Amino acid sequence: MSRPSKPAVTKSLHADGLPSLSMRLRHARKVAGLTLKQVAVAAGCSESLISKLENDAASPSLAMLHRLAIALGSNVSELTSEEWVSEEPVLRAGARQVNRFANGAKKGYIDLERITHLQKGGLLQGDIHIVAPGMVSDMIEHAGEEMGYVIEGSLELTLGETTYTLNAGDSFHFPSNVPHGYRNGGDCVARILWINTPATF
Repeated sequence: MSRPSKPAVTKSLHADGLPSLSMRLRHARKVAGLTLKQVAVAAGCSESLISKLENDAASPSLAMLHRLAIALGSNVSELTSEEWVSEEPVLRAGARQVNRFANGAKKGYIDLERITHLQKGGLLQGDIHIVAPGMVSDMIEHAGEEMGYVIEGSLELTLGETTYTLNAGDSFHFPSNVPHGYRNGGDCVARILWINTPATF
């Protein structure tokens, strides 16, 4: 699937929506021995939403998926990745998994292209966040540490009460317990190399 960005950007394997998410959510809930209501309370949403997600009748935002993962004692990576363990150290261009986490009313999106293999118990995770113009992430906070580098485009990164405008070549680093989110206020797709520890997304 081609993506509206510069020609130098390679195509990658793209999951339009979250692969097998409904089944994985239901499985994780049952393994944890939780009811729909218990998960809903822990995630701060309605029981009907959990039911819809488990029946593939709705899609969560990235922030909601993060809260669900915490409620289930899991993480977003474990719930969405096609492969969890790999001994292959290399991920080739054009062969990386891409998960689409957000679709806006104007056909916007936030894609996460995996640049690291996921290992059970792994401490490090890397993605390229591909953010369409106008798209805004929810504010989240969690344990860990994050750093990033803007490959192309621009991004408004909000940390707590402060917003920073970042352009291609700029980098950032912050503790993940600081409420954080971002917005692409530009008119072209932004691509950000994003590293966090421990594996969260």
